[in-house]
Amino acid sequence: MQIYLDHSATTPPHPEVIRLMQQVMVEQWGNPSSLHHWGNRSALTLERSRIQVSRLINALPDSIHFTSGGTEANNLAMFGITQKYQMPQHIIISAIEHSAISQPAARLEAEGWVVTRLAVDRTGRIDPKDLQTALRPNTVLVSIIWGQSEIGTLQPIDELAAIAHHHGAIFHTDAVQAAGRLAIDVQHTPIDLLSLSSHKLYGPQGSGALYVRPDLELVPLIGGGGQESGVRSGTQAVANIAGFGLAAEMTVDRMVEENSRLMALRDRLFDLLADTPLMPTGHRLYRLPHHVSFCLPETPDVSGKELVRQMNLAGIGISAGAACSSGKITPSPILVAIGWDEAAAKTGIRFTLGMGTTEADVDWTAMVLGQVLERAIVPGRVMRR
Repeated sequence: MQIYLDHSATTPPHPEVIRLMQQVMVEQWGNPSSLHHWGNRSALTLERSRIQVSRLINALPDSIHFTSGGTEANNLAMFGITQKYQMPQHIIISAIEHSAISQPAARLEAEGWVVTRLAVDRTGRIDPKDLQTALRPNTVLVSIIWGQSEIGTLQPIDELAAIAHHHGAIFHTDAVQAAGRLAIDVQHTPIDLLSLSSHKLYGPQGSGALYVRPDLELVPLIGGGGQESGVRSGTQAVANIAGFGLAAEMTVDRMVEENSRLMALRDRLFDLLADTPLMPTGHRLYRLPHHVSFCLPETPDVSGKELVRQMNLAGIGISAGAACSSGKITPSPILVAIGWDEAAAKTGIRFTLGMGTTEADVDWTAMVLGQVLERAIVPGRVMRR
């Protein structure tokens, strides 16, 4: 039996998406910037996809700018704002951002920018009062992840965005995990910049988008032909973008029913593992609907990476939070940020469910993991670090 439970890493593309991409590569291969018939066909496909993606977050189509993925969208948001300033200013992020935000922030810090990293509570939530306190007269950007990929916690984005706007700061959110799993409306929530990724939505890898509020100007990261309204130069990957558009449309159509199903499976897996040594991480209520995560604080010699390997041997794909470099496991910075010690922060694991996940998959996974844990915590048995 093969069970894939790593949908926060990537999702399998819909068969309909694959068929459409094949069709586009055969029939709409022209450069969408060209004025002839072949270019016009590609341009039409591109703009149809822009409309489809815009509906995912209730945005105006012209505010969607296609990128190579969520990482580029995040970098474009960060540097597109900060490069407008000749002198370093102040930005705010959270302590649990994806590396596509935390690493650009560290680079800006090395260049003289002041970076405030908002602390989170034990569940990974930000207290909006902390954002209010952290704001300074020269705060130009606030970037807060909407749904944290490792622990599943959702942030109070409506309130945080409103606080930033009241202060006059630009507000960006990395919504790569949240889009398609939550109802997002940028016409209602004062979001200036929002990052999206196709392959988290059953679309192809290599395509993403940055929503940019219509009256907001960015400094481009890439100079060239001025595609994407000058925000992101480079000939667009039309087939990938077409796949992204169809995946977004299908996600919108199925979101309410599918998320209700996933939440039931998510809670079932939490319940099935309640009597194991695993400790849940993240917030149980304010949580991505498909996300289950744990650590093993009382058995720090059992690494999350080893649990992933053992589950893989059983045909089940899950994920670990700690990084492994040169054979040495380093603690997950996300688990450290929410209060776990470094030993426990090496034991984190994550299950992320998807469209193909069934109740039988969840039950089998819980049984197999229980057996793996029994072998792992036998007195004197230490799994590889």
